[in-house]
Amino acid sequence: MNKQKLAILGSTGSIGTQALEIVRQHPDKFEIVALTANSNWELLAEQVKEFRPKYTLISDEDHYQDFKKTVSDAEVLTGAENLPAIASLEEVDTVLNSLVGFAGFESTLEAIRSGKKVALANKESLVVGGELIIAELKKSDAELIPVDSEHSAMLQCLVGESMDDIEKIIITASGGPFRELSKEQMQKVTVEQALDHPNWSMGAKITIDSSTMMNKGLEIIEAHWLFDIPVDKIEPVIHPQSIIHSMITFTDGSSKAQLGLPDMKVPIIYALSYPERLPLDTPRMNWKEVQNLTFEPVDFDKFPCVKLAMDSITKGGYAPAVLNAANEVAVERFLNKEIGYIHIPEIVKESLANIELNDSLNTETLKEIDKETRKFAHSIIK
Repeated sequence: MNKQKLAILGSTGSIGTQALEIVRQHPDKFEIVALTANSNWELLAEQVKEFRPKYTLISDEDHYQDFKKTVSDAEVLTGAENLPAIASLEEVDTVLNSLVGFAGFESTLEAIRSGKKVALANKESLVVGGELIIAELKKSDAELIPVDSEHSAMLQCLVGESMDDIEKIIITASGGPFRELSKEQMQKVTVEQALDHPNWSMGAKITIDSSTMMNKGLEIIEAHWLFDIPVDKIEPVIHPQSIIHSMITFTDGSSKAQLGLPDMKVPIIYALSYPERLPLDTPRMNWKEVQNLTFEPVDFDKFPCVKLAMDSITKGGYAPAVLNAANEVAVERFLNKEIGYIHIPEIVKESLANIELNDSLNTETLKEIDKETRKFAHSIIK
């Protein structure tokens, strides 16, 4: 494969730092053109010194002066509003979007409009504006390759297959740290307990989403847009070992699964190298050992966020954007210990019932509904 020129949006986060480990392993395959971070300017400065990108951006303007003093070779930008400009740089071939939240949507949109290959780790891009992004994708020669382990697994299982032959997509979930708790016990869950995920190491927002299983709901919405599959053909199941990352059942009754130890570098390198594969120095499954792979259905009563997400894509329009914004606020309020753990889905449900917008779907109205939902979700007293 030719050397790819990369822009990494969110280079100091979990996905961004692991992507840079891959770049270190394959310096002949990747060149870093741009790196961005929200507020971790010290780590961003270290990355800039090592990888020497032409452009860099710190979103938090309070850290701009400190950051700029430490960086001399790169062009330094500030402000989240400039992220789409980084995503559409002419010098960039591939954009790895690992931003967290609604902030990633416009960057994905601009990268696609600019004909880039987008390695997408920002769930909210497709959750909030999947209809707009897929419409732009059809008009351009851009590529959209998922970085989520589940969607990467789906893509790998579908290589060489006809989309018409899909009977069902089975999306697996670890069940998080609370799958064995009763609904009553979940009322007493603390922030510290919710941040202790048994299998994956992720940022705080994504870890909480994993514990409520909202992440699985968001991933179902993503899969709907990525593979043009109706929601009723996507089935979530609990798989505590996190070895099978997703499965496809075909119309002839056969199924394909993608397996591997929990390691985000695997889907990251697959997205960056697709349609080829690059070697990766990472632990392998030992198939000579006894493996215990178990599955169970999702309890929608205990994990209502999954059903809320599935219902939102069925409803369509702005409902997924409302779901996403309300969830971001609810998780933030939980992390700040303003609300209890069980109040997260309640705030999402109330927001979906109260926020309506009948305008046509576009970027500006998405911003409007996002802002309105956040204000409403902050106002709900629990």
